[in-house]
Amino acid sequence: MRLLALALMAWAALLPQIAQAAWLEASSAHFVVYADDSERDIRQFAEQLERYHSAMAYVTATQTEAPSPSNRVVVFVVRNEREIRRLADNRNIGGFYIPRAGGSVAFVPRVEVRTGQPDLSMITLLHEYAHHFLISGSNFPSTRWLGEGAAEFFASAEFTREGGVGLGRPALHRGGELAFARNVTVAELVDPAATGRDPLSANDAFYGKSWLLYHYLMFNPERQGQLRAYVQGMAGGKSSREAAEQAFGSLAQLERELQTYLKRPRMNYLALKPEMIRIGPIAVRPLTAGEVEIMAVRIRSRRGVDSEEAATLVVEARAVAARHPGDPGVLAALAEAEYDAGFDEPAIAAADAALALDPAQVNAYVQKGYALFRRAA
Repeated sequence: MRLLALALMAWAALLPQIAQAAWLEASSAHFVVYADDSERDIRQFAEQLERYHSAMAYVTATQTEAPSPSNRVVVFVVRNEREIRRLADNRNIGGFYIPRAGGSVAFVPRVEVRTGQPDLSMITLLHEYAHHFLISGSNFPSTRWLGEGAAEFFASAEFTREGGVGLGRPALHRGGELAFARNVTVAELVDPAATGRDPLSANDAFYGKSWLLYHYLMFNPERQGQLRAYVQGMAGGKSSREAAEQAFGSLAQLERELQTYLKRPRMNYLALKPEMIRIGPIAVRPLTAGEVEIMAVRIRSRRGVDSEEAATLVVEARAVAARHPGDPGVLAALAEAEYDAGFDEPAIAAADAALALDPAQVNAYVQKGYALFRRAA
């Protein structure tokens, strides 16, 4: 009986924490996050994303205006990696990102929000957002190794309790790859076609080696400026290999240096103090009952559907809308499902109904615009 009483007491202690978890929206300057989580955790999650954006802007000396509400990155936090793989139709993925002109979207499993170095789900999201940030601020297409090396560099982050951010920490999540997978040489990174070998093989160290090269070029004082010279060389018309040989010198020598660098017990990183990080307010609100009920439809719609899936999804959306006819969030989701299924007039009608109830329903404007454009074509 004593053990049973203790078990019941432990369960009762958990009840307030369980009750606090519900679908919430966290809205900030660059992100909109949806998660079935506590207010504390979703707020901290959104704050860390904004701190990461600010840190990248500081390091890259990039000054950009905040995106319009419809162009913020939308992040859906789903139950687990199994759900991620089902959405992605890929067994070997732990999270994914879809770039879109009308608002990019990311899907990640539940993130363990914490100070210090983030968990793998968060690293995956930071990696994809680094791509988004760097591509948005560049007029020149990057080589594959450079893009992935930079994304790995920035995603190897740290969030301090005081509000600072560390970037360029050792990519510990690539340690096994660098130790046991087939090495990808510098020559293969900068000129994969010349070797006839696929540098993106699942059995090689492409991502880890791209991070290592980028990290080395960022922090080795004797090679300062070489990374910029490499990019400028390609912008001037040189091939990746020509630009690399001009900027880095002997690729074989650089490869030997990297092998030595990898064995170092400590590596430098960029530690940004709290006063270097600037973020705006974060608004958290609970979703309505209707928004919670239609969330599964929204997630699948934003993932992207084919004609068969769209036909099934719109039936589900209509059923939820019939139960919540006065919920503007539900009606905006219905407009998206109607548009995906090819029904422009019902999409416009649903969007108008949503906007009549709440003129701030951004997705309703987007879906109405899509439907009007397609109708006029």
